[in-house]
Amino acid sequence: MKVLGIESSCDETAAAVVENGRKVLSNVVATQIKEHIVYGGVVPEIASRMHTQAICAVVEKALSDAGETFGSIDAVAVTYAPGLIGALLVGVNYAKGLSMSTGLPLVPVHHLRSHIASNYITHPDLEPPFLCLVVSGGHSHIVEVKSYTEFSIIGATCDDAAGECMDKAARALGLDYPGGVNLDKASLSGDPSKYIFPYPKVDGSEYDFSFSGLKTAAVNLIHNSAQKGEKIDIADFGASYINAVTRCLCDNTEKAAVNFGYDKIVLAGGVSANSRLRAKMQGLCEEHGWRLFMPELKYCGDNGAMVGAQGYYEYLSGNTASLSLNACATMPIDEQRN
Repeated sequence: MKVLGIESSCDETAAAVVENGRKVLSNVVATQIKEHIVYGGVVPEIASRMHTQAICAVVEKALSDAGETFGSIDAVAVTYAPGLIGALLVGVNYAKGLSMSTGLPLVPVHHLRSHIASNYITHPDLEPPFLCLVVSGGHSHIVEVKSYTEFSIIGATCDDAAGECMDKAARALGLDYPGGVNLDKASLSGDPSKYIFPYPKVDGSEYDFSFSGLKTAAVNLIHNSAQKGEKIDIADFGASYINAVTRCLCDNTEKAAVNFGYDKIVLAGGVSANSRLRAKMQGLCEEHGWRLFMPELKYCGDNGAMVGAQGYYEYLSGNTASLSLNACATMPIDEQRN
């Protein structure tokens, strides 16, 4: 079965053709980094307009690269939640138009579910159940993946997400967008013990995260140093700060895995590309003898292949939508609407 996956939840216009949820026949991504870099972050209105300009060409190229036509595609899957509402609406409305004009089934896909599904592409032998740490610019979750379409949230952030936490600190340092990526690159030669950051905990919720205080501590350190005329070593700062963020992520994941009895651990989301998080998760799983699954770097960020992969399993479970499908800016991973 061949699924056309469409993704437009933030600042990447993407489309792909995926066969049977595992084999990527094409994967096309049009990035908007150059358009947003001058603003230091994503501007929703600009993102929506750029999606509108790019989506037709991106889908056409995805079909062409795969050697397919609409006549040989079995379903259209599209990200409909969560994300920037204007950006989501571009992809959803385009997919609805395709479904109406071609008669292909329309499959609604939750963005975080598709990030998890990126691992099915990289690891053809991976099957639920497993425990997954989903980390991105807007989300930080520990999720029980009970089946391809059944999810249960164990822990989540109470305020800022880990990716946002790193992006804001990078911006305060004067690094270009995307901040988290550039902070990770700058930190490679840094000393993770140079700067001391707090270790935030959520009282009464051992699996939940709180990163707002950590972000504030970083911004205050940067501003205080500037006021004193002291120079921040960006490499050491990045290494120390990312170490503090990833320590929280890994500690809570470790507790959840032990207490819920999981020995198969999955990492997903845009921040799964972070070099220090990948290394720390690898060390943690080796220490316990757990199996660790991480997406190939090219599938960590937003892409159409992950939508096509999850779309396949949503379709098999009977989850299709009518032309009344709407986009949703927020929605829990364990909730599904059509």
